[in-house]
Amino acid sequence: MSPADLIFIHPLLGADDSWSGYRVEFAAGDANPKILADLCASPLLNEFDHRHPWFIPALPGGSAKCPLGARAVTVFPAQPAAADIEAFGQLEASLRQARGKLGLIASSDGKLPGTGSWEYLLISTSHARTLPRFAMHGLSSRTILVATDVPNHNDRNWVLEHACSLSSGEFLLSRAGAGGKADMTRVHLLELLALIAQDADTEALEEIFRQESKLSYSLLRLVNSAAIAPRSPITGFAQAIDLLGRRQLQRWLQLLVYADPNNGLHPNPLLQKAAARGHLLELLAISLKPRPVAENLEDAAFMIGTFSLLNVLLNMSMREILQQLPLSDLVRTALAEYGGPLGQLLRALDSADMRDLTKAAEALVELGIDGETFVKAQLAALSWAAKIRPTA
Repeated sequence: MSPADLIFIHPLLGADDSWSGYRVEFAAGDANPKILADLCASPLLNEFDHRHPWFIPALPGGSAKCPLGARAVTVFPAQPAAADIEAFGQLEASLRQARGKLGLIASSDGKLPGTGSWEYLLISTSHARTLPRFAMHGLSSRTILVATDVPNHNDRNWVLEHACSLSSGEFLLSRAGAGGKADMTRVHLLELLALIAQDADTEALEEIFRQESKLSYSLLRLVNSAAIAPRSPITGFAQAIDLLGRRQLQRWLQLLVYADPNNGLHPNPLLQKAAARGHLLELLAISLKPRPVAENLEDAAFMIGTFSLLNVLLNMSMREILQQLPLSDLVRTALAEYGGPLGQLLRALDSADMRDLTKAAEALVELGIDGETFVKAQLAALSWAAKIRPTA
């Protein structure tokens, strides 16, 4: 097992903030073509929206045929290693002959490709900002632009204004400036989460919902989403408990903090990211070596994943937030200082989200996570989170 076996899958956001594509990447260095082939052939891909493109890295000696079919966009480096130039050229020619979809990673050290010569162009935000005025709009006339390495919300707005159809989501991890205010409605929701953590009785929980009608509305929208798809709509808190059970309800309440009660129909990428993180940590927790000793390990892992973005959402430090929640030492240590195996796993996912894939891959290997396990867990977590779309 080596870092070359680890593949990372990142959702790409459309202009409306919805997940509208996925980028697949290896960490720097040698890549394992078998792991990539297994991903492309995985039946779990059928769980995703077939309209969304998958950006697959081109590998020397790769085949022009891909089980993903029209969903696959083969992405070539702008400046491949000298030893790989001929192989990449042959693969590109085969794909063009087969009318496959091709993408190119723009290099800040070289010239931009001609408009329309590639169907997709992946360009970093810092590179895009150095281009002449209207260059991006000119490229977009015959090429679909994908912005990568988008560090903050200002950059996200900039790439949308400059003709990028898709963008990566690093900006979701950026907090508001020091002068920003915490969302007090969500801060009040921490009271509810504290009650849940203490296994409070149903009456105490219902009292919170009676005081905060927007929370009740948001919860019902969330649990009626496609991720659960109950046979008949859930219309009340007591019914939600009966149908979901306390354990599942607690998980949805952990995600409820990310829901926007004022704009429930708009896609919420931070909610989906928190959901994907929670489910991914839950799935990987049982594969950690050594396995953490904890009661309800998967529940603790899910909570760590979902709560790991509260500092971004609430514009508060994690320590401030943790002071208000009666959490177990295992969860608290992981969130506060990346302590313990679950904290180390969370740090690895943070590194991946910030595009330090080499660091993330090395950490996952140290934790005993193999390539096959990681791919399957990512696909399962992302497909589940992608279905969390509030209904009208």
